[in-house]
Amino acid sequence: MKKELSLIAFSLFAAIPAVASQQSDSKGLIEDSHLDLLLRNAYISRDYHNGMQDKAEWGQGFITTFESGFTQGPVGFGVDGIAQYAVRLDGGRGRSGAGGIDFFKQGNDGGRAKPDLAKFGATAKMRISNTVLSYGNQRPALPIINADNSRLLLESYTGTMLTSKEITGLEINAGYFTDEQRKSDDRHNSGLKSLSFGGASYQFNDRFSGAVYASDVKDVLNKQYLGMNFNQPFSGDQRLVVDFNGYNSRLDPDYARKLDTGRSNTIWSLATSYIWDVHTFKLAYQQNSGSTGYHYGGYRNADGTGDGGNTIWLANSYWSDFNGEDERSWQASYGLDFSGMGLPGLSWTTAYVRGDNIKTSETSNGKEHEWFNQVQYQVQNGPAKDLTLKLRYSVLRVSGNASDYNVGGDEIRAFVEYPFSAF
Repeated sequence: MKKELSLIAFSLFAAIPAVASQQSDSKGLIEDSHLDLLLRNAYISRDYHNGMQDKAEWGQGFITTFESGFTQGPVGFGVDGIAQYAVRLDGGRGRSGAGGIDFFKQGNDGGRAKPDLAKFGATAKMRISNTVLSYGNQRPALPIINADNSRLLLESYTGTMLTSKEITGLEINAGYFTDEQRKSDDRHNSGLKSLSFGGASYQFNDRFSGAVYASDVKDVLNKQYLGMNFNQPFSGDQRLVVDFNGYNSRLDPDYARKLDTGRSNTIWSLATSYIWDVHTFKLAYQQNSGSTGYHYGGYRNADGTGDGGNTIWLANSYWSDFNGEDERSWQASYGLDFSGMGLPGLSWTTAYVRGDNIKTSETSNGKEHEWFNQVQYQVQNGPAKDLTLKLRYSVLRVSGNASDYNVGGDEIRAFVEYPFSAF
């Protein structure tokens, strides 16, 4: 029986077309290299409504990335680098320190945030055919470990990562990291012991794709992810998109005791989007179950999980993630692309999400709801081409009996980004 299964598996893989070797097309270490600079001005303000002190941070960031090509031959070698610098423009004593903002880490001198911040990283890499093995500074963007790129500077890890694209439509990723550098600090002392992960995504055809991943954060939790996406086009610039994302997590016993919570969690979301020309209508449902809420992100030395600040690929994640214990939530969203009205590059998205059934120490039916709005504009041509302006406003309200799970308030985010490509 095992022999028959092996033959079947071999036949299936033999029938899948292989990708042309990227390494054989290498032009050289310098010839294929790129140097890019991103200027990012970012501001986040949170006006809390439960007596907590309001928080706000504003900064100017400079992110320079160098990506080399690979040396020629059957095995190619290369090196990448990143340099980040940020200046604090606002958010001094008393206004910084919100975990969800985290532009500049507070010091031990009464809460004063750093006035500026400089970080550097390098990565050595090796490529055979379409498989790359790298060690050093890593910024993965995977559903099971997604380094945060949504604030001023970038979150990163140190370790080994393997990415393979040998078969058309199939991407395999695996890694072992031993350090996490928070986005708001230049030191490598976030407390992460180790994080291992692996999985794959596959594009079955033009309409259907799927992904499976798993991770293990030492002494914290293990997590599994399943994602599926279906895209059905219709005539007249219309299509239907169905997106499923789900996580299953189990916390380490000591970590769960420290947080005074249970160990198991399953959370999933199903979103359906109907796209008609410049209009996008979306409905989504998200369900959380188990003996604890969904845990992700944060830093180990602050009782976080350490698996990346964006490791929540779920439909109802805006300011609130709607990830409380046993919480269920519904979303209605509308998006408008103004290009069809003579304003290319301008878009607007609004969403309303309502959650209930949140279990806390006070109740088993806590509630929250959020109204989200975002306007974005990208310059299409001229000297400022690709300059992006993004303004986001959220109104979040949380019932009093769920205050130990989440905090309500009003949030404003304003980002201006200007990318340059030197070569």
